[in-house]
Amino acid sequence: QVQLVESGGGLVQPGGSLRLSCAASGSIFGINAMTWYRQAPGQQRDLVATITYGGSTNYADSVKGRFTISRDNGKNTVYLQMNNLKPDDTAVYSCNAVVRRSLYSNFKDYWGLGTRVTVSS
Repeated sequence: QVQLVESGGGLVQPGGSLRLSCAASGSIFGINAMTWYRQAPGQQRDLVATITYGGSTNYADSVKGRFTISRDNGKNTVYLQMNNLKPDDTAVYSCNAVVRRSLYSNFKDYWGLGTRVTVSS
């Protein structure tokens, strides 16, 4: 089995910063893309940022220049540094990892339960 556990959420004032982490553990042979998503109350889940094993990144337009995604392949962990946070960034942030559990298995999506970020004065 594979588990993804997010951490680092909380309450922050507008203009503040937070750093989210998502650690993957369990039966892991390799991880391809790792992605952060967010879902605000009453809204659909949206992609925030994604990073490949090699470090190529892609961001939603709404977070470009404010958020930075990174990963530590040795620790099977992905990070999201969020700066200049705005009230519209309030959401539950979840991570997704495309994981291969053995040399002979296919890649499969795994999800964490999420961490809540609230931006409010």
